Amino acid sequence: MLYPPINVRQLRQVVRDEVRQRAEEGCEVGQLGRRAEDAGEDRDRLLAVYEDLLALQPRPDFPFIEPSDLAGIRAARPAGGMAAARSGHVATPPRVAAVAPSHIDAAVADRIHGGWLGRCAGLMLGKPFESSPFVEDAQAIRRYLEAARAYPLDDYPPFDAAACQAVGRTDLPWPGCHRGRVRHVEPDDDIHYTIMGLEVLEKKGAAFTTADVAHWWTHRLPAADVFTAEEAAYRNLMLLQGQFEPHKLTPEQFEQVRTWMNPYREWIGAQIRADGWALACPGDPERAAEFAWRDASLSHVKNGVYGEMLCAAMIAAAAVCDNPAQIVQAGLAQIPEKCRLADAIRRTIDQCAALGYSAARFEDGIAWLWREFGHYHPIHTINNAAAVVAAVLLGSGDFGRTIAMAVMCGWDTDCNGATAGCICGTLLGAKRLPTKWIEPLNDTLRVNVLGYNPYAISGCARRQVEVARQVASSA
Repeated sequence: MLYPPINVRQLRQVVRDEVRQRAEEGCEVGQLGRRAEDAGEDRDRLLAVYEDLLALQPRPDFPFIEPSDLAGIRAARPAGGMAAARSGHVATPPRVAAVAPSHIDAAVADRIHGGWLGRCAGLMLGKPFESSPFVEDAQAIRRYLEAARAYPLDDYPPFDAAACQAVGRTDLPWPGCHRGRVRHVEPDDDIHYTIMGLEVLEKKGAAFTTADVAHWWTHRLPAADVFTAEEAAYRNLMLLQGQFEPHKLTPEQFEQVRTWMNPYREWIGAQIRADGWALACPGDPERAAEFAWRDASLSHVKNGVYGEMLCAAMIAAAAVCDNPAQIVQAGLAQIPEKCRLADAIRRTIDQCAALGYSAARFEDGIAWLWREFGHYHPIHTINNAAAVVAAVLLGSGDFGRTIAMAVMCGWDTDCNGATAGCICGTLLGAKRLPTKWIEPLNDTLRVNVLGYNPYAISGCARRQVEVARQVASSA
């Protein structure tokens, strides 16, 4: 086993989080939670509890089937690879007709550019709310916006000192994201990973591996910019001394990388990494999902992996599809039919249908999401993926409404705004995106990746189009 250099207080939190994680995976944790508390700050006792937690298996009556390997995931997809039509929804085949290299024309290139711009705008909209109390309580976002006379959101959020006091804060973070102050895209892991997907595909092509992703992380991604599951996997790579030659790590060692001291392996970290892979596969959600699986497998398992596959498939479908319901079904078709995430997404689809796919019913949608999924951690995959899907469906192709709802749901606001923004931006294309969201960005990224500070968003999009042509040629 690996023994990470974390202090005993951090270890105690990891064990507490692991108790919750194992319970969510269907294991009977019994008295292990009590044992963890009783262990206090005794490192040896905490490690003993942790290893007992890892030894647990899901109970026999656990109703979900959740493999982490690609073959197992594909075998567990909906019968025939089609997301079953439910409650009158339009089902779509899992593999929307792939776009041939010669057909990645100006229209598809515009959609790819729209995906990049949509992600950037949605990220910037959500970034001021990615802290307490907003992530724990969607109503705190509403209270702030109402006090600032900006509810519901229809522009970047304004700074208002009295509104901050209304939610118990002294400020609103990230002033560069406030209304009237946006000049460029601020540094954020939601963009760093999109760049990662682009760069890995440029250098390694469609045959890239999880080890290639690991190499990029440890050579290009600052350690200070990784969090939760990614931080754990990054640390484990270092402990295995695989940071310089990850291709020499064995499958067993990669299993340690993604699981050891990583109770966050089903949280949202992989889901936010989908875009760079997906935009390279316009019209090919199955391939986009496979690329996402290779990436997610470095740090996540089960629903953590499915979240990235779901979003990648939706983005790929959005490049050739104009129907939000079909886009969501294309994503659902790429993950196991009987997993917790698929169950949550199907229930979300049903609720959005009951609300008439109406943006005017967004408040009802947010209230329902919190009743159904509020028990998850604010940065878990399942609740946040449901929020993204609800925003896409209720937004009905309106870019501003889509990203605004994704952010007003709370939880991981910047991640959800970015993912919903990429899906809707890809659906619409750059030329159809409202200027109020796009012009303030000044086509400029400022990120913590060497060689990209500053860098043009349009430049990334042009490179992404070339990568998409190369990927399509390799099919």
